[in-house]
Amino acid sequence: MDAPRTSPLLPDPLLADHSAVTDEPAADESVADEPSRPGRARSRRGIRVWTLLTAVLVLVVDQLTKWWVVNHVDEPVHVVWTLRVVRAYNTGTAFSLGAGWGPIIGILAVVVVVLLVRFGRTVVSPVGTVALGLVLGGALGNLLDRLLRDGSGFLHGAVVDFIDLQWWPIFNVADSAIVVGGLLLVLSGFGQSASRPSRSATGPAPSR
Repeated sequence: MDAPRTSPLLPDPLLADHSAVTDEPAADESVADEPSRPGRARSRRGIRVWTLLTAVLVLVVDQLTKWWVVNHVDEPVHVVWTLRVVRAYNTGTAFSLGAGWGPIIGILAVVVVVLLVRFGRTVVSPVGTVALGLVLGGALGNLLDRLLRDGSGFLHGAVVDFIDLQWWPIFNVADSAIVVGGLLLVLSGFGQSASRPSRSATGPAPSR
């Protein structure tokens, strides 16, 4: 008795099952859209470079303005409206608050700098990168004053303040950078993670 034959117009069920088992699923297109590891590494290095450059710029401007005030300003200098330049020494926090708490504030400043450097990698936006540099540069500027200026002990050095609006506590460039950078960090979403396309967003992989 002859074996049953399959119709040439219909697929062989055995071959169909074999192809279903051995056929590999289509590659997920979302994987191809993700940046490569070298690309992500270059992006992170770029973020760190811009943060460092911003911090260095703030630190240089802060120290140069303080040096100029200490060496050239003896009497208040009127600039415009209520703004004037005066020479003042602050042993407290920003805006002349907490006078006499220099060592404690200095230690807190060191902790803030370490935390900013440690968690700065979570900043992914350009605005957040610059904002982090502003806060870091400002914290280092005031910390240098407490470490290097004359005082009665370790971290007892006074911070030089000179921007006087006459209706607001006297401050300096470092204070301004810290405040502006902090606000920008909040607005930019400090600590947000980089968005990546998910498989559900790209849809199912096309079938072969």
